[in-house]
Amino acid sequence: MKLVKKAIALEYGKNRAPVVTAKGEEEAALEMIAQAREYGVYVTEDPKLLALLSRLKVDQEIPPELFTAVSVILSWVYWLKGMRPGDEQNPSTPSAGTDMPQTSSEEMTDAETAADSAQASL
Repeated sequence: MKLVKKAIALEYGKNRAPVVTAKGEEEAALEMIAQAREYGVYVTEDPKLLALLSRLKVDQEIPPELFTAVSVILSWVYWLKGMRPGDEQNPSTPSAGTDMPQTSSEEMTDAETAADSAQASL
């Protein structure tokens, strides 16, 4: 079974919920990950969350069912940056920013199988 490299970028801080800002597969995914790292955006690998986020459109807020899973990643980013929730609204915070990590993974081409197993585990 061929594995497909995918990436999804989320943004949080300007909206009431994180928003999908970009999606890519194969070369586009690799480029997204490279650019994220270049700009200091954290990248995490979570194939199950990626399968669920892949169902969303660019500029779409994540649904409430994904709040917990995404908040775990947000907590990790805040911790790595030495921030607390709300700091992204304060430009005087040295590491404040609205970028969230990109979620990436090599995923099976059968997205529905991956998504079904992801829903069961969240």
